[in-house]
Amino acid sequence: MLPWKRALRPLAALLLAVAAVAVPAATATASASGTAATSSGWNDYSCKPSAAHPRPVVLVHGTFGNSVDNWLGLAPYLTSRGYCVYSLDYGQLPGVPLFHGLGPIDKSAGQLSAFVDKVLTATGAGEADLVGHSQGGMMPRYYLKFLGGAAKVHAFVGIAPDNHGTDLDGLTNLLPFFPGAEDLLDAATPGLADQIVGSDFLTRLNAGGDTVPGVRYTVIATKYDEVVTPWRTQYLSGSDVRNVLLQDLCPLDLSEHLAIGLSDRIAFHEVANALDPAHATPTTCASALG
Repeated sequence: MLPWKRALRPLAALLLAVAAVAVPAATATASASGTAATSSGWNDYSCKPSAAHPRPVVLVHGTFGNSVDNWLGLAPYLTSRGYCVYSLDYGQLPGVPLFHGLGPIDKSAGQLSAFVDKVLTATGAGEADLVGHSQGGMMPRYYLKFLGGAAKVHAFVGIAPDNHGTDLDGLTNLLPFFPGAEDLLDAATPGLADQIVGSDFLTRLNAGGDTVPGVRYTVIATKYDEVVTPWRTQYLSGSDVRNVLLQDLCPLDLSEHLAIGLSDRIAFHEVANALDPAHATPTTCASALG
């Protein structure tokens, strides 16, 4: 084997290991997704939105995530507050179970489009709200911008989203030093390649502005994010954008990239505020107890 190929293997493994921080620990529960989710009112297609919460909420998992594990905390949090909540799997690769979000992101956005249509038909609602974590907090922007999603979505909340890509704490800067590495990453896991700073996908997504008219955007970030780096690149610019840093709300919050989406009750409280701003309450360290 050529020396550069031997060197490429540990680099690829390192990139995957860092990205895998986004993999929820409870992966084994995914096999029971239908029963577990529906029994708690999550992914219940008989749910009808109430006057208080007239729009269904669609949850969009992150890279290496799936429709169950990414939302074991937030989905019950929202259903207990009276929301009709749904989640999808997207970006599947052949022969790779449970770990999704690895396919081309433009194709994943098409899957989201079809899923939102399914939810709107089932619930009878005219619009949905979207909440996504990591890649799931960025990918829907393609749906909104290029696939007609803006007409069907009222609010979009991104939790630790890689809106302007990630350099994985500088690791992606090493790729040019390994001939063939970028081509290998693009061929094997295009969903990862699309998220690297400066990718063709992100260049197209962000050309002409971050947002589209008619959608209210919220970004919730943590300064301890070790996957989407630098963390400030998560923020969006636009007239209907609210960028939130967890540590501005609670300086004691130490959540990193995984925890902010899986279990951070302060982040969850901000999600609820973003979905229903008319009844928003201040988010503080005490919100973790709510």
